[in-house]
Amino acid sequence: MKIIRGLRGSASNNSLAASVGCALTIGNFDGVHRGHQAMIALLINEARHRGVPSSVMTFEPHPRDYFAALHQKPELAPARIATLRDKLLELERCGVDQCVVLPFNAQLANQPAEAFIQDTLVGELGVRYLLVGDDFRFGAKRTGDYQLLDETGGRLGFDVARMQSYEVHGLRVSSSAVREALNEGRMDDVGALLGRPYSISGHVVHGRKLGRQLAESHPGAGDGFRTLNLRFSHWKPAASGIFAVQVTGLMPDGSPLPGVANLGVRPSLDPGDVNGGRVLLETHCLDWPEALAQSLSGGEAYGKIIRVDLLHKLHEELKYDSLEALTRGISQDCADARAFFAALPDQAYGQTHRQTTRDRI
Repeated sequence: MKIIRGLRGSASNNSLAASVGCALTIGNFDGVHRGHQAMIALLINEARHRGVPSSVMTFEPHPRDYFAALHQKPELAPARIATLRDKLLELERCGVDQCVVLPFNAQLANQPAEAFIQDTLVGELGVRYLLVGDDFRFGAKRTGDYQLLDETGGRLGFDVARMQSYEVHGLRVSSSAVREALNEGRMDDVGALLGRPYSISGHVVHGRKLGRQLAESHPGAGDGFRTLNLRFSHWKPAASGIFAVQVTGLMPDGSPLPGVANLGVRPSLDPGDVNGGRVLLETHCLDWPEALAQSLSGGEAYGKIIRVDLLHKLHEELKYDSLEALTRGISQDCADARAFFAALPDQAYGQTHRQTTRDRI
């Protein structure tokens, strides 16, 4: 999938000149849930009929993030389901040809709806077909809607379609529904809404090496609780807490490893740690194959791309008042995670395996 960051004055450089054209859908696509997937499937079909690329336009930051910062009201910012990296990976898995990532800034926020259609959709993208959701609004003060698109499309020569809500078992699939399920730890419902386990992927980064400290100073911790650390590049994740997980991207054959993970700000650590108090996903594999454990001890995991599927929430983040209490807490989490995996039907374990895309998004 081709990724295009920004458009202004760059149509020729991005091979998106009006003479090429595209079939386009526009939205935030946070989580790329089953409703998004249905839209994209329809978009790809329409693009093939017209012989043009299928294109998704999305925004970074989320428009509501922008307005929350503008009005200094962080509570207005939506909890983020997925990082931009994971969003792009899922769009690619859906078969999208290209994704345009527009920076949502003052210029875009204040652009009149008619100018957005004329300058961006027609002038820079050469849109031939446009698919939007039933509640889609755009332009300064959200004055643009489906009716304006339909009227303008008829005049400027592109088709416009609107897709109604997508439901699963009577529940409207939406990013808000996914956020609510994640917040409440209903991971089975999250999987039903997404059509896959909820996951976070990225490059393994350095942590505080606390697992090694536990091994050195607390014999009861065995060889310690070494972790694989991923940064969640948004300050407000939709999920947080302690989870039973599966890790993909470590084993040569692609098989997953069971583990336990903490997603959050690590309240038992000081805010001056190496990750600066940022949201981190810290994953401890329950059983490290010996060869893998040796390579990780040598630092070979850093920079490696892994994916962590969050399967079951054990509890919220807890603040421990000592390393001894932290060690006991992690040990109990590991035991609870093992119990979760032991209770799964034999055919269920490993069922969530997907090939990790080894790119550098």
